[in-house]
Amino acid sequence: MNKVHVKKGDTVVVLSGKDKGKKGKVLEVSPREEKVIIEGVNMVSKHVKPRKMGEPGGIIKAEAPMYACKVMLVCPKCGKPTRLAHKIMADGSKLRACKNEKCGETF
Repeated sequence: MNKVHVKKGDTVVVLSGKDKGKKGKVLEVSPREEKVIIEGVNMVSKHVKPRKMGEPGGIIKAEAPMYACKVMLVCPKCGKPTRLAHKIMADGSKLRACKNEKCGETF
């Protein structure tokens, strides 16, 4: 299983592509494909057929997955994009931390 540096519920910023600079919340993570789905980012049009009687069909806007390497985590305290640092606590647990010099917040 591959590791992905972001988790479901994290706020991230897009580094490259058509949505460069947009911020959003991670809705889903797929470690096997190394992809993430972000709220309001990488929107695509899907043509949907009505499946049940009375259900409407048509063109629906939906979020498509994008590679996790194209996003960077945003620190909840300082609000800046950051790489992850790992701090090992006295009890042996590992916490994620902001790598910005002035912040250092754990989350």
